[in-house]
Amino acid sequence: MEVASIVASVQGATAIAAALLIGLAALGTAIGFGMLGGKFLEGVARQPELTAMLMGRMFLVAALVDAFAAISIAMGLYLFFANNPFLAVVLKYVGTQVTGS
Repeated sequence: MEVASIVASVQGATAIAAALLIGLAALGTAIGFGMLGGKFLEGVARQPELTAMLMGRMFLVAALVDAFAAISIAMGLYLFFANNPFLAVVLKYVGTQVTGS
């Protein structure tokens, strides 16, 4: 197999993986925020005197949900724009195969 073909397939698979990582993180965060907001409104509707406490806890959980998405987006962008760690391993392996034969 040609080296350029191997590099292209690794880069393509990495781009698909990064897109899935970013897309699924955004989808999960959107679902999480929707459920969080709905449960917050249910709690405030049942006991309006606990609004301040519930809002503080809601913001804490919202930060945790958002942190998950931020980490996933950072990892996806790292795979897109940084030196691809998967490609380095493949090139090292291909280099030993080409020089060894």
